Amino acid sequence: MNTRPRLSPHVVTEEALDSDTLKLTLRFNNNQYLAQLMGVHDRYLVQIEKELGIQLGSRGNIVVIEGGVQAVELAKTVLTTLYNQIGHEQPINSTMVSTVIRMIREGILPNVFEEEPHPTVSPSPNHHLPSISTRKGLITARTAGQAEYLNLLAKEELVFSIGPAGTGKTFLAVAQAVSLLLSGQVDRIILSRPAVEAGERLGFLPGDMKDKIDPYLRPLYDALHNTLPGDQLIKRLTNGEIEVAPLAFMRGRTLEHAYVILDEAQNTTCAQMKMFLTRLGPGSKMVITGDLTQIDLPSSIKSGLQDAVEILEHVKGIKIMRFTAHDVVRHPLVSRIVRAYDQENKLNRKADTPQWVNAR
Repeated sequence: MNTRPRLSPHVVTEEALDSDTLKLTLRFNNNQYLAQLMGVHDRYLVQIEKELGIQLGSRGNIVVIEGGVQAVELAKTVLTTLYNQIGHEQPINSTMVSTVIRMIREGILPNVFEEEPHPTVSPSPNHHLPSISTRKGLITARTAGQAEYLNLLAKEELVFSIGPAGTGKTFLAVAQAVSLLLSGQVDRIILSRPAVEAGERLGFLPGDMKDKIDPYLRPLYDALHNTLPGDQLIKRLTNGEIEVAPLAFMRGRTLEHAYVILDEAQNTTCAQMKMFLTRLGPGSKMVITGDLTQIDLPSSIKSGLQDAVEILEHVKGIKIMRFTAHDVVRHPLVSRIVRAYDQENKLNRKADTPQWVNAR
């Protein structure tokens, strides 16, 4: 565990310009950390200004905040948190700045957990958010939903993860799997996806069977590349410690002492989902991820993910994590896009409801 002390700027002056406006002057004692906090051409200060509706000025190791009282206090906390993050060798970027602002604004960051985190989830530099240690660094929860998800991944044997794209469903599951493999808690990782988008067109793709199915498994390889150095990934793929295979290859197997992930599970049939779930063997953990708003199956076929969630909702030992647009950690526009589609779907469902139902 990182035992470095928490880093904080010093309040030089605090002046009430009127009943609603405050001017706060902060002094930072490490110019190198402050330079990273400000970003190239002050990009992060500009971002904080825009998102909080305040004014920021800097000179040397001094930063001046001016704006509404609550916004100034929020800005002070955001700057302190990011400064502390840098001091603990955790680089920041625009996404991290937005995440910290959102989590502090909603009161999530100071107290995400009331109970002690699970041993396989390391405390973050902020000592409030769970994180996963991989060969490529520390992966920290960026939303309250992700924090809850990381705890479920650490504690539970079977987790369903449902939600829109960009919420980290697959990436965090892969990171947890890699962490457990490196620590020796599982012997291998098995990643799977249905290649349902290809359907009967699979035979028309060029190459052998591996060439045909690899495009549908590429997102899983990308997640692995983000958590393991390239040479380590190739070595473990070659010796079988990590296996990436289409769902059809799972039939008839018992998966023991493994971390098993099924991605894009909304595109499984009910029979395929039941087959996959019953592969779970001794010492194994399983995560099923998917987005029920992006089902590619024919309309006459029910999604195996939707069916499984309905049947297994209250089965002991199974947990269901539901992400929302609020947990999207890609470009902020992605979150707004997801919300717009959700709103449109709600309106369409309301319009399709028979009048006699509304009259009851």
